[in-house]
Order: sequence, then C-alpha cells, then structure tokens
Amino acid sequence: MIDLFIKTERQKKWLSELQLLETKFKDSSAETDEQALFPAENIRDLQRIGYTSITLSETYGGEGLGIYDMILLQETLASYDSNTALSVGWNLGVVGELYDKKPWTNEALKTFAKEVLDGTLVNRSVSEAQTGSPTRGGRPGTNAFNQDGLWILNGRKTFTTGSPVLTYFLTSAWIEDKQQVGFFLLHKDLKGLHIEETWDVISMRGTASHDLVLLDVKVENSKLVELPEKRNGALFSGWLLHIPACYLGIAQAARDYAVHFANNHKPNSLNGPINQLPNIQQLIGEIDLALIQARHLIYSVAEACDDKVRRDQLTNEVAVAKHTVTNSAITIVDKAMRIVGAKSLQRSNPLQRHYRDVRAGLHNPPMDDMTIKRLAISAIEEQQKKN
Repeated sequence: MIDLFIKTERQKKWLSELQLLETKFKDSSAETDEQALFPAENIRDLQRIGYTSITLSETYGGEGLGIYDMILLQETLASYDSNTALSVGWNLGVVGELYDKKPWTNEALKTFAKEVLDGTLVNRSVSEAQTGSPTRGGRPGTNAFNQDGLWILNGRKTFTTGSPVLTYFLTSAWIEDKQQVGFFLLHKDLKGLHIEETWDVISMRGTASHDLVLLDVKVENSKLVELPEKRNGALFSGWLLHIPACYLGIAQAARDYAVHFANNHKPNSLNGPINQLPNIQQLIGEIDLALIQARHLIYSVAEACDDKVRRDQLTNEVAVAKHTVTNSAITIVDKAMRIVGAKSLQRSNPLQRHYRDVRAGLHNPPMDDMTIKRLAISAIEEQQKKN
C-alpha cells in the first residue's frame, strides 16, 4: 500500500537503506519487548547510515528531508520495530523543527548541525509527573535561576524517550525572573544530570523513556537557547506526525501478519485456509479500509505542512491526523487479532506485542480529548464571527 505514496528517488533510496535492516530489526524486536531492552544497536545502525540526520536542513549540510519524507520512512521503520522507530522519531522531529523554524541563533544552529551530522541525538524533555504533557498548558516544576553568570537548573522530567543514547536534552524550565518558560540545551555529561531508570510499562517497553533528574545543574548563558512566546497550544507542529506514523507502521505489521495467517492456516474443519470464510474476509476488508483512510489523511496533512504557504492555513489538521491514525491503528490491530484468534495472545506471537504497543499512541501528544475540544471551540468561534 505504501508504494502509492513514494514520490521521489531520494525516498526510494532511503527506503532501500532501511530495507537492508529489516530482517535484523524484526528478529530482535521480540527480545527488546520481552526484556525491556533499549535497541541501542539498532540506533547505532541508523547512525551509521546517516539516518539520524535526515531532517537536518540542506543549508546546514543535512539531507533536508521534509515531514512527508519523514513519515514515509518512519512508518516503514515502525513496521520493523516500533521501539526503534519511536525513539529515533523524536530526534528526527526535534531536528526537523529546529532547522525549519530556526528558534536559535544562526551560530548555534551551525554548531549544533555539525554534531547532528556526527550522530548526535537530541530530544525535548518537557513532561513532568505533576503537570503531565506540556501541551495541556501546565507550568513546569523544573526551575532555572541565574547566579554569577551561570544558569542553575533543578527538577525532574518524565517520558524522556531514548534516554540511553541521547547526547542532548532540550529541557524546559520555569525562569522566575523572566516569568516564562525557557529551553536549555543540556549535555548528557553535565554534573548533576542523571537518568533514573523508571520506565516499567507494558507498551513500548524498549524506548527507555526514563526520568531525567537535574540537581543543581550549571550551564553557561548560551545554553538558554529558546524563550518561546506563549502560543495557542492547539496549533501542533507537523513534525509531531512522526508519532502517528509510528503507530500506522505497527498497524501495517499486524495487518500483514493476519493476512499471512489467513492465507496459510488450514483447520481440518475446512477444505483449505480460513481466507475463504466470509467473516475473515470482512475483517480483512475492514482493516484495509481503515489503513487506506488513515494513510491518505496523514500523508495529505504532511504534504500541506511541507508547503510554506498551505501550512499557514492549517489549524487542527495535525491533531486530527494524530487522533484518527492512532485510533484507527488500535482498531486494525484488534481486528487482526480476531482473525488469528486465541493464538494471537500467545507471548510468542507478535500480535500481542503490537496490541500493547499501539495503545501507547493514546498517551502521546496531542491527546484525544484536547483534539475534540479544540475542534468544538473552533466551530463555535467560527460561527460567532459570522454573527
């Protein structure tokens, strides 16, 4: 199905690069889940081929791949191994957005670009236990104050995906003197910075989304790299589409397994495989219907996000794509399990892993209730303007 969405030779080139890793990544995915291991070797493989810098702007020496390219590749990677895809996806999204919106000084961007090309990995550290996702508008409990020309940070961040291999943590903190949130670029080797291994969940077990703990971490003034203006929290960046792309890839993997099973499972009560049964055909048809609908939505939104004119006309489309694709992916995996039956619950069966992993998408931003609420508010406000 994804072949329909391949548009450039560069996309084909990178898909070919990923396909060389397909067998290796698929073969290790069960162990990654079973033992909650971070797939560090997979990430090193991706660094080796230059994949971790594909969203770095061409101006700064990168591949310059856009949002559409990213989700095409990330969907494919997630169908091989979901933990690897989500972990590297955050880095791709952060780098892509940084060099798209350029919130840093040009000198800082040039310096950081060199590190990205050398394999440096970065993720934003923003979630906290008390405030939850920052997209809900809570003020971070992590704080920063300036003393003798240095910033001193204290706090704890949750859901720091990819923590074992991150070189930098782009960390939000409340700056009392400025009465606003700032982002600090913190290197992993800073004194007072450490990772506490708290990630013990049943979904995406290998993403190592541990806590980042900051105890009197000191950095120079230049590490305060962003002082974002307060903005409408409903306007989510298109670079966040790496999230639903990951869950779409999981859904595709579940679909492929279920169809293969239907074509090959031959109970002695039938004269042939179960693919001849009307209820099985109904489920397969419904799965492909949902996949086609979800895929056309996410790729059309991604294409609009890459267009500098059209992106300014977008309001809720990124959030809608995330909501629709993620919930469709959950439904697809559920139907795949109905095709396979009780065998899908065996721990050795990949479907039970896909079933657990795909549900994690509900808890990635933006959350479903926020998307629905924002759609309602937009409709109400639009009508009020006409009165």
